[in-house]
Amino acid sequence: MTETSIEWTDTTWNPVAGCSIMSAGCTNCYAMNMARRLELMGVDKYANLTRKSGKRTIWNNKIRMDEVALDAPRRWRKPRNVFVNSMSDLFHDGVTDQFILKVWAVMADTPRHNYQILTKRPDRMAQIMRDNIRTVLPNVWLGTSVENEVVCDRISELQQIPAAVRFISFEPLIGSIGTPSLENIHWAIVGGESGTRARPIQEAWVDEIYSLCQQYETAFFFKQWGTWGADNKKRSKKANGRKYKGQTWDEMPALTS
Repeated sequence: MTETSIEWTDTTWNPVAGCSIMSAGCTNCYAMNMARRLELMGVDKYANLTRKSGKRTIWNNKIRMDEVALDAPRRWRKPRNVFVNSMSDLFHDGVTDQFILKVWAVMADTPRHNYQILTKRPDRMAQIMRDNIRTVLPNVWLGTSVENEVVCDRISELQQIPAAVRFISFEPLIGSIGTPSLENIHWAIVGGESGTRARPIQEAWVDEIYSLCQQYETAFFFKQWGTWGADNKKRSKKANGRKYKGQTWDEMPALTS
């Protein structure tokens, strides 16, 4: 378990380590550099999960399933929002169906926590839910990452999956998403990219998502501008802050339970 500074959650839980680059949103993924640092610190779980490509650290497509980490949430007495696999993707092809079912069993056994699962592979999420998991857990939120219009098909795939809460992370937002339907999407997280190689965000792209959230009554959470501010100037993430339309947006999905 790791307490986190991620604004929309309380804790990260990583029963899986390692990943693969899937689309443009993965290019500057923080988890690649973090995995490299953890390996250099001697954390065996992250050994040999990345490689160097010039000056960049990138995933080498290896996946490690951590049986020891599975029981961690059972020891947490205080209810919390738990971001599942901040350092990986639970629905990566390298994660077995059997291991995903073990993760689901832990979440079912700990209804005091809300689990937030993000994937760039909602097609496999849909397959697993259809073939192996037919019960909707009220404490499990299912989400997908969408960085631009190119991958907006992930939204329609997510909309077909039974879930107590469906959410989208528009982070890093590196392009317009156009005008997709957000029907039956309960929550949208929006954020610009951070880091030395960060790609700019444009306020007009945020405006598109905000308007869609208003139209479809989707909770709107603005996480950050990142390295590029609303004025299209580059500065520290902290200096650019989190305000949009003159205020901080921390809306959360309405829970029925």
